[in-house]
Amino acid sequence: MKVILLQDVKGLGEKGDVANVKDGYARNFLLPRKLVVEATKGNLRALKEQEASQELKRQQEIDEAKGIVAKLEESPIEITAKAGEGGKLFGSITSKDLAEALEQQYKINIDRRKIILPEPIRELGMRDVEVKLHVGATGRLKVNIKGE
Repeated sequence: MKVILLQDVKGLGEKGDVANVKDGYARNFLLPRKLVVEATKGNLRALKEQEASQELKRQQEIDEAKGIVAKLEESPIEITAKAGEGGKLFGSITSKDLAEALEQQYKINIDRRKIILPEPIRELGMRDVEVKLHVGATGRLKVNIKGE
């Protein structure tokens, strides 16, 4: 019997896959637990429409992320922090601080985990920080740290 998986099933496949299973396994185990539906023409058509819809949504997310990346690259942010002699900061600037500065200065809301900062910034000056919003949308953010 051909079935469409509604959830990941170990040893059978992932959600959305079409699998060929024995009738008893489908009727006695998979169907009662609502892990699969029978692969009729209507169900297969609905599956294809759902996949097309998901692909369209994914493409829209990538396009939106690329737009935000383009805006970030042309919008440097400035952060003022207390510093001692030699340009050393008292404390450090983290990805959380950068996300808050983006929100305040440009009304761009980005999750702090999307800002790739290998280690906190501890000195004054200009920095390029990588921002990875989506698989296909990565950019650089210019950050200027000024002393008080």
